[in-house]
Amino acid sequence: MGRTRLEAFSDAVIAIIITIMVLDLRPPESTSLSALIPILPVFFSYILSFIYIGIYWNNHHHLLHLCPKVNGSILWANLHLLFWLSLFPFVTGWLGENHFAALPGLLYGMVLLAAALAYWLLQSRIIAFQGPRSPLAAAVRRNWKEKISPLLYLLGIAAAALGHPWPALPAYVLVALLWLVPDRRIERAVRAAE
Repeated sequence: MGRTRLEAFSDAVIAIIITIMVLDLRPPESTSLSALIPILPVFFSYILSFIYIGIYWNNHHHLLHLCPKVNGSILWANLHLLFWLSLFPFVTGWLGENHFAALPGLLYGMVLLAAALAYWLLQSRIIAFQGPRSPLAAAVRRNWKEKISPLLYLLGIAAAALGHPWPALPAYVLVALLWLVPDRRIERAVRAAE
């Protein structure tokens, strides 16, 4: 079957996730500038999660351009990814409302790690369906970002688990910065396939 339904459904779910996250932002009751200070952690967690959702949306878009057809395994792997992404509004709100406390920071990192593993699984299912000589398999053969990202997530999770959530945040931000630019290898493979 073609990828269009999977792509449309995924785009809709991601749009809903972003909408839910922004609806959780509550403006202060006061009109003073100082009223914004207590909600800065909420706003920062929203920005970080919005960037992550944007990264997943962008990379998912490129990934599916190299996947003209899908099978049931790919559909389920995609749903698995969307499940973890759908938890972003919850962990984002909990992290921000509690000013980056240890347990919310730990759970935030666990959801980030689970989403990364789910994306890797989706990519693996596509490669398994297309074969080891597919353009996608060739494009993602050596990816240092895919190797370092889980390690940074685990570092952040461990810091939060030890009751030190503030070192966790730079690890999570660093992974987002690594992936801010879409995977150029996949972009080149998409251009070559067109």
